[in-house]
Amino acid sequence: MKNVYNIDDIEELPPLREVINSNDLQAKKSLGQNFLLDLNLTKKIARVVGDMSDTVIFEIGPGPGGLTRGILTESNCKKLISIERDHRCVKALQPLLQTCPDRFELIEEDALQFNMNALSNDKYAIIANLPYNIATPLLINWLKQIDNIKAMGLMFQKEVALRITAEPSTKEYGRLSVICQWLCHCDIAFDIPASAFTPPPKITSSVVKFKPIKRSDGVSFAKMERLTSLAFGQRRKMLKK
Repeated sequence: MKNVYNIDDIEELPPLREVINSNDLQAKKSLGQNFLLDLNLTKKIARVVGDMSDTVIFEIGPGPGGLTRGILTESNCKKLISIERDHRCVKALQPLLQTCPDRFELIEEDALQFNMNALSNDKYAIIANLPYNIATPLLINWLKQIDNIKAMGLMFQKEVALRITAEPSTKEYGRLSVICQWLCHCDIAFDIPASAFTPPPKITSSVVKFKPIKRSDGVSFAKMERLTSLAFGQRRKMLKK
């Protein structure tokens, strides 16, 4: 039988605030940590990419495991692999790992250095509440290997989400807009207020859904990066060539 893990057992795990307190898991600004504790919201995020049956999902920075629980209960994924560099969080997630040993894998590593392709032969999905301080570099890394990705549901600060989804001739439109929309259909699914996080950031967050586009243009990522650098590098100058 596929996807066998007891959802009731996940629901009976200690509340996230208790997990944070018992593991002295205060959010670190240096790691861009803001924990989302509302399980209704984490389940909503997990559903953004749709049914992920027979699909491996990667999560970045699970923290105390709020979104992790949501993915395991809502996505119907084949397996969830969470990448976490904070050893305190790795320790705090052990009860969840013991509850779902066949469907949940936890790797202690820096997401910026991690190669997802090495762990999945098929197309995979990515769902994550991204640390704000490395969100854009992570996204660019994944866009470079978009042919291996089935879908992404990623949370950014709203300013970045607006740049990703911006229309031409708007002030938000730029390199990130062009590259993201060249490779994916990008839509803001919903916003999340600062009050939903612990500690609350000073900005609103947005969840963006990325659905890769089938392309036949033959243009390399490096060429598109170069083109957008020339086009948007000096906005006050007119592009002639």
